[in-house]
Amino acid sequence: MVDLTEQEQAAMRAAMRPMGECLGEIGWDKRFQDLTEAQVLTLIEVIVGGFQDAMHQLAKASASMEAPF
Repeated sequence: MVDLTEQEQAAMRAAMRPMGECLGEIGWDKRFQDLTEAQVLTLIEVIVGGFQDAMHQLAKASASMEAPF
């Protein structure tokens, strides 16, 4: 596994909320192997999108910080 930065770890944690919402719509009682292709693709899109959104927000926040010199 790749060594994740603190920002990447934070983005993964942020992606958990949209992932949970998506799984709530699919149904928590469904086994992964029973999901349709469309459901799996939607889940992947939601997780990746949540991660990317969080990374963009973290990048904006760090860009707005003043230089330490």
